[in-house]
Amino acid sequence: MESGDAARPGSGRATGAPPPRLLLLPLLPLLLGRGLRVAAAASASSSGAAAEDSSAMEELATEKEAEESHRQDSVSLLTFILLLTLTILTIWLFKHRRVRFLHETGLAMIYGLIVGVILRYGTPATSGRDKSLSCTQEDRAFSTLLVNVSGKFFEYTLKGEISPGKINSVEQNDMLRKVTFDPEVFFNILLPPIIFHAGYSLKKRHFFRNLGSILAYAFLGTAVSCFIIGNLMYGVVKLMKIMGQLSDKFYYTDCLFFGAIISATDPVTVLAIFNELHADVDLYALLFGESVLNDAVAIVLSSSIVAYQPAGLNTHAFDAAAFFKSVGIFLGIFSGSFTMGAVTGVVTALVTKFTKLHCFPLLETALFFLMSWSTFLLAEACGFTGVVAVLFCGITQAHYTYNNLSVESRSRTKQLFEVLHFLAENFIFSYMGLALFTFQKHVFSPIFIIGAFVAIFLGRAAHIYPLSFFLNLGRRHKIGWNFQHMMMFSGLRGAMAFALAIRDTASYARQMMFTTTLLIVFFTVWIIGGGTTPMLSWLNIRVGVDPDQDPPPNNDSFQVLQGDGPDSARGNRTKQESAWIFRLWYSFDHNYLKPILTHSGPPLTTTLPAWCGLLARCLTSPQVYDNQEPLREEDSDFILTEGDLTLTYGDSTVTANGSSSSHTASTSLEGSRRTKSSSEEVLERDLGMGDQKVSSRGTRLVFPLEDNA
Repeated sequence: MESGDAARPGSGRATGAPPPRLLLLPLLPLLLGRGLRVAAAASASSSGAAAEDSSAMEELATEKEAEESHRQDSVSLLTFILLLTLTILTIWLFKHRRVRFLHETGLAMIYGLIVGVILRYGTPATSGRDKSLSCTQEDRAFSTLLVNVSGKFFEYTLKGEISPGKINSVEQNDMLRKVTFDPEVFFNILLPPIIFHAGYSLKKRHFFRNLGSILAYAFLGTAVSCFIIGNLMYGVVKLMKIMGQLSDKFYYTDCLFFGAIISATDPVTVLAIFNELHADVDLYALLFGESVLNDAVAIVLSSSIVAYQPAGLNTHAFDAAAFFKSVGIFLGIFSGSFTMGAVTGVVTALVTKFTKLHCFPLLETALFFLMSWSTFLLAEACGFTGVVAVLFCGITQAHYTYNNLSVESRSRTKQLFEVLHFLAENFIFSYMGLALFTFQKHVFSPIFIIGAFVAIFLGRAAHIYPLSFFLNLGRRHKIGWNFQHMMMFSGLRGAMAFALAIRDTASYARQMMFTTTLLIVFFTVWIIGGGTTPMLSWLNIRVGVDPDQDPPPNNDSFQVLQGDGPDSARGNRTKQESAWIFRLWYSFDHNYLKPILTHSGPPLTTTLPAWCGLLARCLTSPQVYDNQEPLREEDSDFILTEGDLTLTYGDSTVTANGSSSSHTASTSLEGSRRTKSSSEEVLERDLGMGDQKVSSRGTRLVFPLEDNA
């Protein structure tokens, strides 16, 4: 019986003990838990290995993407270098064949267009379509965005706004994205050498002789052109709104902004042809001076228009307080930028004067380059305009620092900035051609484009002809009708207008402005630039003129009929026709600033008061005492003061102010030299007149018998 068996002693089992099968039941949860843990550990181990493999694959993919991006960057830069190389070779061919109907900038644009077509329609899409993520809780866009993807954070930067109608046509070609540069590249890298070279290579003699007219065209003319173009374009915008051709907002301030940026002339094609044909020097000076200064005026004017913020809800209505505030901003930015550029030039002049950097031309050239370029960035960092600062820095460097440089550094700096100017300018024009097909935010409006062409023509005419009329009332050498027509014809648009337009393309209005500006640049460079040579012939403008030759005299100016040397006539006419502003400045500059900042000029011990003797000795360079003749600039100013010009007529000496006194015609050379001022002696040495007889001897000064003006 089972019960008896169970109670039997010696059976080896305790009374009431469960069978062996039942002994496993209490251990089952423990065994199951352990098994689960083992399985979980094995699963975790396998998932960890998978995660590591996934991470390794992601890193490998990231490295491949970085390598591919690096390759595309290299290809895009190589594309532009090949464009410039092809442009240079074609320029050589054109110069060899004496082809003048197309300038190098026009060639660069054509090659850019060809490459843009190839990239746009000849390369396949290389990236998948990006996924759109909705952030409806945010009311503004962020410049930097951190996105959490499965515990990994990725940083994204803002590229701009995309209109809802173009959300499905976002560019998917990585190559086209690579060749689209950040607008700051143009402002911070490409523009500074172009603007600095304009100031550094300025021919001061002809520039300052026409300084008053140049300032009038650059300041008053640009302002007049801006407001005329802005108001005409506002009428065009109203017409577009009536016709239903306007799909977004376009305010009056936007029209004025367009008038400001499109008023920046860049007659690089015309000036290059003028230089090659040796056209009339005064016409060249007027066009070059206006283009250099009006770029600066246009950029400051556009900044002032952007800063126009009326009080109240309607931020685009006219407000007198906001208007005068914008005028104050214009004056403050321009004067501050001018001061910053001039001060940087003065600091560089002092450093090169009081150190012995001239013993190390490489260091001297490097310092000159860095100080000049830093002027642009310093002005931008301080809230001013780098274009204005670097322009006047270049003029100051050429006037003062250039005298302190060694002969090798003078040659190096001239050639360095000339090469940088050439490459940067052609790079910009190549990019213009490329941007017509690679830029993704074009807004083509035929009405706006046609209206813009008409507006810039009327705006150019409205400031060239009236200003020339008023300027001729005070000029001895009149601006003839043929000069006025040529200046009207030469109002090309170029690098500055493009750079200002591409700097902000976020809104619908700015995108339309950029597209229109691009087309205007194409037309003016190709059509107007190509017609420069026929226009010179049709207007009977002198070509083949020596840059040092003066224009033929008018009836209402002094006429030098004969003399012992051409240098005398040149110096006399330069004195008569130089801007009175510069004549007032010259004496102070020659007697004080030049000796302080350079190794040339009279010793300060002879020009400063006696009680400043210690300061004068400290600031005067030893070279001034050692050299019998001061260092001569390549672009000497050739300006005489009112009392320095004395011409002989019969037995009378006639001065520039008309006073006369009797004297014998047999005045000796030594006696004449003793009566001259030190300023005149310096200038005669600059003119190469020091070893000649008295140049005024035997010269007849003829006044008109009747006024024909």
